[in-house]
Amino acid sequence: MLFFSFFQTLVERNAQVTVELKNDLCITGTLHSVDQYLNVKLNNVTVNDPEKYPHLMSVKNCFIRGSVVRYVHLPPSEVDTELLQDGCRKECKQGLSGQQK
Repeated sequence: MLFFSFFQTLVERNAQVTVELKNDLCITGTLHSVDQYLNVKLNNVTVNDPEKYPHLMSVKNCFIRGSVVRYVHLPPSEVDTELLQDGCRKECKQGLSGQQK
């Protein structure tokens, strides 16, 4: 749930992200929504390699299934590492306390 919460904050900021798919396609766009399965919807889409994928030049919005995503490249200015570290510690602590019962 940590990553879902993190991506939700990026949606609120209208962050510009690049999604790299498992088939090597890279799509850049404005993050519109993310669900609990990390499915992603992007607006104002551009393809990073238009010569290889000319048929995608007319696409403006897209939905990407979470299972086909290899990486999501985020702008460094949008990443608060301290917040992520604190969230990881809290989740780890909750997991350890749940195992001891």
